Amino acid sequence: MISTKAPIRVKDVMKTDFGTIDGIATVADALRKMKFLKTAVLIVNKRNENDEYGMVTSGDIARHVLARDRAPDRVNVYEIMSKPVISVHPDMDIRYCSRLFANYNLVRAPVLEHNIVVGMVSPNALVLDGLYKTFQ
Repeated sequence: MISTKAPIRVKDVMKTDFGTIDGIATVADALRKMKFLKTAVLIVNKRNENDEYGMVTSGDIARHVLARDRAPDRVNVYEIMSKPVISVHPDMDIRYCSRLFANYNLVRAPVLEHNIVVGMVSPNALVLDGLYKTFQ
């Protein structure tokens, strides 16, 4: 059976409030920003127009700083971040976005439009804000 409903797009479920940080910042700076914004993920800004975005998570900090007993004020974000990151387009169908998350074991993905981050999407948003809409 073919569905006649319009697909739900990433732009319909993405969060537009997200934090950013420069790669040169310390992990201590990142922790303060995460705590203030109540988030576990920050987008790492590009250094220039030919660079790519990065991402740092609380898991990265736990693995590369806390578990190794490194001082957060002596480690830079660029040392522990993921870069480049897999990003999605705001017009992507959430079903394909969910497959991408499953295939690559992603916890978050930046949403890029015209090569600029416009939001963040997570599996929770895909399911609770996206799939849930199909049952209303």
